[in-house]
Amino acid sequence: MTTTFPSVSISTDRLVMRPFEMADIPAYIEMMNDEAVIAWTDGPHPYTQVDAERWVRRIAPGERTSGRGIALAVTEFLTQRLVGSVQLLNTDRRTLATEVRYITAPWARGEGYATESVLAVAEWLFRDQGFERIELRTPADNTASQQVAQKLGCISEGVLRNARIARTRTENGTDGGWTDIRTDLIVWGLLPEDLEGVAEQLADAGGYGTYNDWK
Repeated sequence: MTTTFPSVSISTDRLVMRPFEMADIPAYIEMMNDEAVIAWTDGPHPYTQVDAERWVRRIAPGERTSGRGIALAVTEFLTQRLVGSVQLLNTDRRTLATEVRYITAPWARGEGYATESVLAVAEWLFRDQGFERIELRTPADNTASQQVAQKLGCISEGVLRNARIARTRTENGTDGGWTDIRTDLIVWGLLPEDLEGVAEQLADAGGYGTYNDWK
């Protein structure tokens, strides 16, 4: 049985999802230091050059080679600019299930990039890799992330109470202006049949490209 994902590039009309490169580091640092990203992710803060180099050189490639999942940079097809990331993690080869997380850079929000990139990765995962389930876990107050799940056709399956540590702004103190808070997680499930017609509906509604190719 295959225990790792292949090193893959997945493309749509507008986007390319590919392994991270050293050239991504400046934009990745800027993205990871955005306030919305700080609030809803558990990355280091402030996010430094050392953190980014460790991610690109060791952590992101290690997700794939260890069998845990895969981490992909999301870039614009025409400009090659980094607009986000998509990561598969907690992969279970026996049940053919995995979890997906996604981040969108502040300069790319409102374009439908998160939905488009996760949809392309889901289609690749179901059609090419034979997986049967993708799980999303969105913080209860992160409505933007929940909208992505809904647009993809995910089914809300329940709430994990107090299951995640998020961050919120503080007025003062020695914590760099942020403090940890607990939040519920909404669990969403996506099965292959849930994607039927989703790409066409999204293309009609938003005018952006659907799945194109992977290699």
